[in-house]
Order: sequence, then structure tokens, then C-alpha cells
Amino acid sequence: MKIKTTIAAFVLAALTFAFTETASAQTKEKTVMVGGAPMYPSKNIIENAVNSRDHKTLIAAVKAAGLVETLQGKGPFTVFAPTDKAFAKLPKGTVEELVKPESKAMLTKILTYHVLAGNYSTKDVWDAVKAGKGKATMATIAGAPLTFWTKGDDLYVTDVKGTSAKVTIADVNQSNGVIHVIDTVLMP
Repeated sequence: MKIKTTIAAFVLAALTFAFTETASAQTKEKTVMVGGAPMYPSKNIIENAVNSRDHKTLIAAVKAAGLVETLQGKGPFTVFAPTDKAFAKLPKGTVEELVKPESKAMLTKILTYHVLAGNYSTKDVWDAVKAGKGKATMATIAGAPLTFWTKGDDLYVTDVKGTSAKVTIADVNQSNGVIHVIDTVLMP
């Protein structure tokens, strides 16, 4: 009985140490706050995004489109993540329609239009805009391009329909890429 108690105490101490070390390592990481939650560079896009209270609609859409596993993958990905307020700007009933199973193909196209293959910081995008004399175009994984431009200290992205979104939180580093929070949903 004493041996079992000693073993149990040892296992508990080891687990406590491991948890403390993990928590300690995460607190040492340079995090960015998004939606009231710290975004840890050691976690992947999904592991971080699910904690943002400003991205509940986006996470529900990613789940409905079946893209969770993809965005947990190796990447790297650059994600332009619309907030819940961005989704609320869409015509009434649009989100509800898009998350229906019969709309999965359209939802997937819209969501993948917010993703670039590769890891692009805002510095990378700014450099591309400068090199492009005020604009830069990059292909999304959906195939359609996004156009980037700047105004003052702000970075904007414009979809093929001419709708622009402002990057409101930039360079949220992830283990498999980077997230840039935007204030408008982009449409392919």
C-alpha cells in the first residue's frame, strides 16, 4: 500500500512539474492579445483562434467547411481572419445560409480566399506594396487574388469585387503561420 501511495505521489508530482513547465514556457512566449485571449506562437492557428471571443463566427464557419484539420496542419499559412463584427456586416441571413451543409462548397471557397500559402508578415506585405509602387497582388489558396495597399500606417486588403478590409491586428504568429485580423469579410 505504501509503495502504491509513493508511486501515485511521484506520478502526481511529475505531472504537476510537466504542467508547470508548459505553462511557464507559454508565459515566456511573446503573445498578442486577440479577442481577449493570448495567442501563443507555439500553438497552431486553430488552437489559438478558438480562444478569441471575437472569432466565434469564423471558427463555426471553419468547422462547417471542414477546414479544421487543414488549418491545424503544417502550413505555413497566412490567414486574414474576419471578426464577428465583420461577419455581421454581411446581409442578414448570409452566415446562416453559408454554414448549411448544402452551402459547404461556397463557404469553403470564401474561407480559403482569406488564406495565402506561406508565412507573410506585415513587413513582407509592406515590402511587396512598396516594390509594386503602391499595390501588391497575391494569390490565395482559393485561386483568386487579393490586392494589398497602404494608407498612412494602415494596411488594407481588397477582394476581386472591390471590397476593402483593414488589418486591425497584425502579425499574430502561430506555429504553422501567421494571422492578421481584418474588419471585413472578403469575397472571391
